[in-house]
Amino acid sequence: MMARRSNRRFRIPSVLRVTPFQAQVYEAVKRIPRGWVSTYHLVAKAIGCGSAQAVGQALRANPFAPHVPCHRVIASNGTLGGFRGSRHAAACQRKRQLLAQEGILFRQGRLADPTRIFTFSTFPSSASSAEKSSKKKHARRWPLHRPPAGRPEETDRHPLS
Repeated sequence: MMARRSNRRFRIPSVLRVTPFQAQVYEAVKRIPRGWVSTYHLVAKAIGCGSAQAVGQALRANPFAPHVPCHRVIASNGTLGGFRGSRHAAACQRKRQLLAQEGILFRQGRLADPTRIFTFSTFPSSASSAEKSSKKKHARRWPLHRPPAGRPEETDRHPLS
């Protein structure tokens, strides 16, 4: 069995030049636990940025892999998105392999278990073990298909839309 590595202890070295925005993105991505994924949109939201694409560009330039696990960030529709600045098959295959090693699987090109999405509020640091376990059991799901026609009620809206 492979030993678990913690990304939380790794600090971004000041000798490498990264922008303050990139540093924010990398710090947020370090919080995504092994065996979980998040989306570019949720990372952007967690750092107060309105652009998921900007998060993708920052991750493209990630010089700290694997300490900053950029492979744990996927597209909001449940697909892999890109990896190392590419959407080509070889790069995406590597991302899929890294995620599979952590127990994250994809079926028909989409995340097989949407309950494995880390929302940055999934595990508040002050929560007890029982609360964390309860949250894990009741993790948010998102529809992997188009919603029915018509205007949904506010309570029925998907949290990422």
